Amino acid sequence: MESETSTKASVVSSLMAVKRQSGKTFSQIAAETGLTNVYVAQLLRRQAQLKPDTAPKLRTALPDLTDIHIQQMKEAPLRSYDPSIIQDPTVYRLNEAVMHFGESIKEIINEEFGDGIMSAIDFFCSVDKVKGVDGKERVVLTFDGKYLPHTEHKVEHMVSRLKVQEE
Repeated sequence: MESETSTKASVVSSLMAVKRQSGKTFSQIAAETGLTNVYVAQLLRRQAQLKPDTAPKLRTALPDLTDIHIQQMKEAPLRSYDPSIIQDPTVYRLNEAVMHFGESIKEIINEEFGDGIMSAIDFFCSVDKVKGVDGKERVVLTFDGKYLPHTEHKVEHMVSRLKVQEE
């Protein structure tokens, strides 16, 4: 019996082969589907779930997707990662940037919004290429997450406690 990880790897390999065969970039597929380029990559890497309304758009953008691919992509994914990916220089630098700027970003979020966090669930991400003032190419990462305030833990707001008290 195949493990869930090896099954996922096999599905991802097949999905990425369809993308390669199309000759399209993630950004081109995104433009055709109305999704962000990162979300397209997440779908093809089985890190996001394909929604029924988006399936026809994705199939139009990638006509070689099979019914089995579409069905697999509609299943709730196992959102995971291979810990060895941190060794990839790009991923390592992204982690380094978040660790380096993270405390300052947190302070600004708290200053601007209050005590809370940025959601990674209600979250949009894109990667864009721009020319810098020196004419060199620059990477622009956009993290667009819903603000989630931390809440005070009052017993009267705990629905589970209210049900227990009513019984």
